[in-house]
Amino acid sequence: MQLKIMPKKKRLSAGRVPLILFLCQMISALEVPLDLVQPPTITQQSPKDYIIDPRENIVIQCEAKGKPPPSFSWTRNGTHFDIDKDPLVTMKTGSGTLIINIMSEGKAETYEGVYQCTARNERGAAISNNIVIRPSRSPLWTKEKLEPMILQNGQPLVLPCRPPIGLPPAIIFWMDNSFQRLPQSERVSQGLNGDLYFSNVLPEDTREDYICYARFNHTQTIQQKQPISVKVISVDELNDTLAANLSDTEFYSAKSSRERPPTFLTPEGNASRKEELRGNVLSLECIAEGLPTPIIYWIKEDGILPVNRTFYQNFKKTLQITHVSEADSGNYQCIAKNPLGAIHHTISVTVKAAPYWIVAPQNLVLSPGEDGSLICRANGNPKPRISWLTNGVPIEIAPDDPSRKIDGDTIIFSNVQERSSAVYQCNASNEYGYLLANAFVNVLAEPPRILTSANTLYQVIANRPALLDCAFFGSPLPTIEWFKGAKGRALHEDIYILHENGTLEIPVAQKDSTGTYTCVARNKLGMAKNEVHLEIKDPTRIIKQPEYAIVQRGSTVSFECKVKHDHTLIPTVMWLKDNGELPSDERFTVDKDHLVVTDVDDRDGGTYTCVANTTLDKVSASAVLSVVDVPNPPIDLELTNQLDKSVQLTWTPGDDNNSPITKFIIEYEDTMHEAGLWHHQAEVSGTQTTAQLKLSPYVNYSFRVTAVNNIGQSLPSEASEQYFTKAAEPDKNPTEVEGLGSEPDNLVITWKPLNGFESNGPGLQYKVSWRQKDGDDEWTSVLVANVSKYIVSGTPTFVPYLIKVQALNDVGFAPEPAEVMGHSGEDLPMVAPGNVHVNVINSTLAEVHWDPVPLKSIRGLLQGYRIYYWKAQSSSRRDKRHIEKKILTFQGNKTHGMLPGLEPFSHYALNVRVVNGKGEGPASPDRVFHTPEGVPSAPSSLKIMNPSLDSLTLEWDPPSHPNGILTEYTLKYQPINSTHELGPLLDLKIPANKTRWILKDLNFSTRYKFYFYAHTSAGPGSHITEEAITTMDAGKMAMASRQVDIATQGWFIGLMCAVALLILILLIVCFIRRNKGGKYPVKEKEDAHADPEIQPMKEDDGTFGEYSDAEDHKPLKKGSRTPSDRTVKKEDSDDSLVDYGEGVNGQFNEDGSFIGQYSGKKEKEPAEGNESSEAPSPVNAMNSFV
Repeated sequence: MQLKIMPKKKRLSAGRVPLILFLCQMISALEVPLDLVQPPTITQQSPKDYIIDPRENIVIQCEAKGKPPPSFSWTRNGTHFDIDKDPLVTMKTGSGTLIINIMSEGKAETYEGVYQCTARNERGAAISNNIVIRPSRSPLWTKEKLEPMILQNGQPLVLPCRPPIGLPPAIIFWMDNSFQRLPQSERVSQGLNGDLYFSNVLPEDTREDYICYARFNHTQTIQQKQPISVKVISVDELNDTLAANLSDTEFYSAKSSRERPPTFLTPEGNASRKEELRGNVLSLECIAEGLPTPIIYWIKEDGILPVNRTFYQNFKKTLQITHVSEADSGNYQCIAKNPLGAIHHTISVTVKAAPYWIVAPQNLVLSPGEDGSLICRANGNPKPRISWLTNGVPIEIAPDDPSRKIDGDTIIFSNVQERSSAVYQCNASNEYGYLLANAFVNVLAEPPRILTSANTLYQVIANRPALLDCAFFGSPLPTIEWFKGAKGRALHEDIYILHENGTLEIPVAQKDSTGTYTCVARNKLGMAKNEVHLEIKDPTRIIKQPEYAIVQRGSTVSFECKVKHDHTLIPTVMWLKDNGELPSDERFTVDKDHLVVTDVDDRDGGTYTCVANTTLDKVSASAVLSVVDVPNPPIDLELTNQLDKSVQLTWTPGDDNNSPITKFIIEYEDTMHEAGLWHHQAEVSGTQTTAQLKLSPYVNYSFRVTAVNNIGQSLPSEASEQYFTKAAEPDKNPTEVEGLGSEPDNLVITWKPLNGFESNGPGLQYKVSWRQKDGDDEWTSVLVANVSKYIVSGTPTFVPYLIKVQALNDVGFAPEPAEVMGHSGEDLPMVAPGNVHVNVINSTLAEVHWDPVPLKSIRGLLQGYRIYYWKAQSSSRRDKRHIEKKILTFQGNKTHGMLPGLEPFSHYALNVRVVNGKGEGPASPDRVFHTPEGVPSAPSSLKIMNPSLDSLTLEWDPPSHPNGILTEYTLKYQPINSTHELGPLLDLKIPANKTRWILKDLNFSTRYKFYFYAHTSAGPGSHITEEAITTMDAGKMAMASRQVDIATQGWFIGLMCAVALLILILLIVCFIRRNKGGKYPVKEKEDAHADPEIQPMKEDDGTFGEYSDAEDHKPLKKGSRTPSDRTVKKEDSDDSLVDYGEGVNGQFNEDGSFIGQYSGKKEKEPAEGNESSEAPSPVNAMNSFV
């Protein structure tokens, strides 16, 4: 179906309130086109209460529109104002605005009065409000003589202002002669009437220039009252002054200055009344005096104060409620309270109301024969009276019109005709004011016309409402229909909303809402239509928002803002700081997506907003930057409550730089004893600003305070004033008191002296006292100063003493000190330990016993016993080394000890000595003891040589540590097969005097593993291990000998050199020919015969690919074996004997016999002297040469 305007109001959800307001503005803006006949409408006028500046020309505005254009006339004080008779008055052309020229001549007071403008044409007359013209006034204060006010400390005081009555009323403030505002507080404040109230006066209130100023904003003038002099004196001063100079009348008040409960200075009494008009600001005031200064509280009886409209001014002495209504009427109570009592005052508030509109009359356009009505509905307190006028004349005496009927606040029209056109005025008035509204009735017969421009393009962001205008006019009122698309598809009400002003609303525009829309207006006189176009755009979004940042002063911060937008729209991105422009500072740089601030300081803290604008939408995202730093130093250090041993320190914290202060550190400086050195005094919470500090006597204190937050520590504050405490006796004695003798006949008493801070007064000395602990001697004392040591001479050796050191100064002694035990000096012990005997536990360990030395003969503090022991001579008499003594010390009063790590089968000697703090006593007689035999170490070396088919020769060196007498050697051996498996173990005993042995009856070409160790009577020692291989055949051995002989001949060496030189020449020639692309004749011959014996080897064999000589011998790789027939054998042959030994340097003859010496490897220690004594193989010699 088609969408049409319905007479009933469409239902709208609460979420569409802003849209409704917008549409209401549109509806009220629909007017009769100016090209059509219409009655006058007042468009601009001066305010009802018009206060003018008497120094400027008077301009009274009155503008109106109509067809035909209206003419204007004025009344003044209810009678016609003939402007033609007054040369100073002119009316603007085409307007009703009056200009009264009083700057050249004339006075503003002459033109005071009530003015009203009338705009008239053939269709009716509209009138303005009654405009009351009054010139502003700023009168001077009347001259008066103001006597000085003399008050007792603590009394109340009211300084009257009583400004002259001006128009408009003046703004009051109090200043001094230097035009500085006087400070106000809970104690001192200005009332609503301009007076200055003191709840109680203090000596600092004394001054001679209390001046009340009145500022008249309209004329921009300030008037000044005569200065008032106030003097606040004490009771004694007041009595003297009264007796000498003053009469009772000159004294301001006789009230006592003692503490007292509150009383009200204003308002007076227990109750008062207040009346206020609806919509104004209600201001209630209570100011009380008392000592201490009272605090003011406010409540509303039988109700609560409105939360969002209640404000407190003037230190809570003034209660303000904005936009008051009748509901705010009631009783309000102010309560003044101090520690001595409380009083209250009740203010009964009544809210009256000047008239205000419920329904204001609206212009009415009707076609001939139609019906309509004008409604004028207003409210107020008291209820306003409604009266009607037509064309500025009371309707009761206006010409009769049969089409209208008056029904109270409504005029009903029926079957109107063109002559029914007129302007009606509704006046609603009560004692507090009036409302006047013009509304015309215009009877027209007009076909529809659409006022919206054709083909208007609307661009809307997706998912937002789209409003397509169709402003129209016609009489009778046309109906509106909307269509979409070229085919005229009708719009349905369930998707679209059509407003009474013709606007089509799409509540949630989508991409498919894009298209052409047609608006059609119809009435009985005709039809009109208009097309508009709608485009839907993607919304602008911030896909990467700036994030909250906390940075330290001086660092760099970066905010990111990435924007995504419709490709057809061009966004502009700007950054704001605290909703204003960024500072003009080179530290702020903006690129495509970032805002960077370098060298951040405190001023940079705040809210940074990224704003992305297109022609259709705007999005923003904000982040807060908190600039933090270490706190600023505390200030205003003050010392109060100064006592002998305590003082109160007060300070004012510095700025915390956005990081709360966690603690304060208080330090002190002793400028008398340690100037320039600050010591820790105390720490207090970051919420404290006062600390009670304990002090020491006789110190010249200065204090400073440091603030600490999570960022760090502030700089120290400025030093406080100095505070010198009185001297007192020391409250502590020296510490670390000790008594030790440095010589056998003295006692050295030492202590840690008091520092200057601890001395508590001048003349610091120490009383040093001592006596023997185990005697009845009296204390011996001396007084010393400026030292920390005293030596007592002539003491017996190592006698216990009781010692005490007491501090004293010029004021007195410190408390009695504690006694400390010490000893006189030690001497060397006099007696050696007795009854020393040794118990040998095993071949390496012995235990020594001795009798303790008597304590008296120690002559000092026993520290322990010391054993000296040394190896005398080996039992085998072969050890002739230098005697080296070893020492073992046993702490305390021990009588035995163990000697570990002894050598077996050895002679040892030892003695024992007692040790005290002075040194060692005499040695006991030497005691000799013997260690038994032990097992020997392994033989020093084992060599296997001269291998044959069935025998091997073994040579060895005896153990380096036989640890006894060698009795025999044991040789164990076993064969090893090709898979490294061990054969049966054979055992052979060898006499101890042998160092060479030939082992026979072995298998030929077999690897053997040997285990060899020595014996003493204590048993076998550790073994040494070797491996060796027997040879294969005797004939091969002979050939190997001949090869050795050839290799040592000079002619053979020369031949080998010649062959090597020839090979080098051939290689060079071959290399040159190859580079030229040619071939050797030998190569051509080889290619022709293709002899497989001389085919070139592959490059990966390590030889040349182009040419190979059968007689050429290449160097073998390390570990390879070359037989005498010069053929290359496989290096990893499975049956090679090389696999059974390490470091084998042997070669093989043509018959495969083994050449050279086999060398084995020890498992424990490397064998020495195991090198081969045989000549090198000739084949190896050849390989080395080439």
